[in-house]
Amino acid sequence: MMKGPGIFLAQFMSDDAPLNQFDTACRWAAELDYLGVQVPSWDARCIDLQKAAESKAYCQELLGTAQQNGVEISELATHLQGQLVAVHPAYESMFQVFAPDGVTTAKAMGEWGSQQVKYCLKASEHMGLTAMPTFSGALMWHTVYPWPQRPAGLVDEGFKELARRWRPILDYAEECGVDCAFEVHPGEDLHDGASYEEFLDRVDQHARACLLYDPSHFVLQQLDYLEYIELYHERIKAFHVKDAEFRPNGRVGVYGGYQPWQQRAGRFRSTGDGEVDFVSRYFASHVGIDEDPVTGSAHCTLAPLWSARLGKTDLRARQVSGRGGVGAAYIHPTAAIRRRSQRVGTGITNRIFM
Repeated sequence: MMKGPGIFLAQFMSDDAPLNQFDTACRWAAELDYLGVQVPSWDARCIDLQKAAESKAYCQELLGTAQQNGVEISELATHLQGQLVAVHPAYESMFQVFAPDGVTTAKAMGEWGSQQVKYCLKASEHMGLTAMPTFSGALMWHTVYPWPQRPAGLVDEGFKELARRWRPILDYAEECGVDCAFEVHPGEDLHDGASYEEFLDRVDQHARACLLYDPSHFVLQQLDYLEYIELYHERIKAFHVKDAEFRPNGRVGVYGGYQPWQQRAGRFRSTGDGEVDFVSRYFASHVGIDEDPVTGSAHCTLAPLWSARLGKTDLRARQVSGRGGVGAAYIHPTAAIRRRSQRVGTGITNRIFM
């Protein structure tokens, strides 16, 4: 049941107060009107995962801490530990940052990661949680767009090995009554619907091999994120709310050209921003208008500023009034200014040429 907005603490925990410990982080989230927190189980500032797996009393204490500070724990996540379940040996050095000291080989990472995921499943059971967000890890990602072509049988063997590692975890998840909700994500062997189906076949359609839905990762690879829901809705047990934009040009497309995030065609955005370059509100109380819901002249005024700042001539703007509306502006050095508006539902879409 949907209870209200939650926040994943993984991207916010830090060494600075109030995000340096669990209780004050929960209070911080509550003060921002969040009702739930998804807890990064690898972060010792939030949880002692082994202790949580071994002590129901400790789990009740954590639940109480969250509630006393205005939120509930929605899930315990194992993205980093799940990643280590399946590490290709060529990338051992890159993934050591996710593992403790002394865990330095792909084999050791897999063993440690598997145990950590099991700890989290048991801790989730102790807390009465029903889903555990995670990553699948990656043994084959380096072959996703190969040259030379992949050897015959490599994909089949890769998914068999991935299933061999995850099957005992999925069986343990069944014992705990908790779903493994894989976040389907580029960089993972489970990165789209087809790869998820390959894995599902190798684990005999295991009931606990489920999904976390995050459409932002699908926008960046140009996958139909609505049809995905139609195909896999029965398996979706958790979701993340992020936005994304995909704006290819003559320099970059899906793969990004090794560019930093701001210069790629596909970028993550704040929820609701999507392919929007700037937002505005327009107040005109001096002429008796508390707020103009969609103002083409304001977009005309702001468009050159944002064009220069963003280095682009084709812009999308959103007016964040109560009614709302979207405007598109194209900067042309010789064209006269004209505007075309279209009512869309309860809002207005503007097309501005400059």
